[in-house]
Amino acid sequence: MKEYKVIMTKLGIMNRAVKLEELLNQYAREGWIVQSIAQGWVSIVLERDKNR
Repeated sequence: MKEYKVIMTKLGIMNRAVKLEELLNQYAREGWIVQSIAQGWVSIVLERDKNR
């Protein structure tokens, strides 16, 4: 079974790519996988196995 998380990003104007990378790496360490990123990086859908 899968579980999903939707995060709304507030990365600011400066260093958006670096902040996004840090955010995604943080969730990846928790086992989350990116399923989609909305245009403009406004929202990101993550997925992971619920029974891991």
